[in-house]
Amino acid sequence: MKLGPVLVLGTLVATLLLERRRPLRKGRQNHLRRDIRNGSMALMTMSAIALTEKPLVRWAHGKGRGLLPRLGLPAWLQTAAAIVLLDYTLYLWHVLTHKVPLLWRLHRVHHSDLDLSASTALRFHFVEMILSAPWRAAQVALIGVSPRQLSAWQTLTTVAILFHHSNIRLPLALERALSRVVVTPRMHGIHHSVVERETDSNWGTIFSLPDYLHRSVRLDLSQQAIDIGVPALRKGEEVTLPRLIAMPFGSQRLAA
Repeated sequence: MKLGPVLVLGTLVATLLLERRRPLRKGRQNHLRRDIRNGSMALMTMSAIALTEKPLVRWAHGKGRGLLPRLGLPAWLQTAAAIVLLDYTLYLWHVLTHKVPLLWRLHRVHHSDLDLSASTALRFHFVEMILSAPWRAAQVALIGVSPRQLSAWQTLTTVAILFHHSNIRLPLALERALSRVVVTPRMHGIHHSVVERETDSNWGTIFSLPDYLHRSVRLDLSQQAIDIGVPALRKGEEVTLPRLIAMPFGSQRLAA
């Protein structure tokens, strides 16, 4: 088995176990039901990626253009630059998913989880993944990312989202130190708040640098003061699997 899948699977198992031993926030839903629901969404998402993103990315690789190959950097530095630039342009896409109404209809499925845990990292609507495929192809083509560099970034991204969506209570001093470089559970918990001014912060995925650069970082909230989710969907029966699939296509209530 390749290293990437092993690292991702190991991170998933570790975060699911640790967040039950050292929870950061008190849960509202049954853990097992949530994990099964979010895992089911992940299976649909993976299928959508296989059918849309992968063919587009292969096309983008075949163009042989882009910024980084023209700079003549050493291989290790080119890989590091590719990961940083891919992460930064994903930050921009994340902002768009909140600010463009059509994209928010889809991304709201992710934010509608009433608790935040590692399985939330897998909970995306498959149509959102279909619409993100051209953006991913553009990232690859414009930056000039090789298949190996893209694979490394995708592995790091998956590990990062499993980590920062997790409900693991890290020692505060450790989390403060980590948050200067990478996105942490406390940071991303603020982003999943029902309060819009709190949601509009901490957009980063792997690195926290884009948030510091754009002054969108926020670290001043107690985790116990955060209400996770979206204002219009506050009951468990509103976020069942069939309703999550249908959610982007119905009326969009602003509040419960």
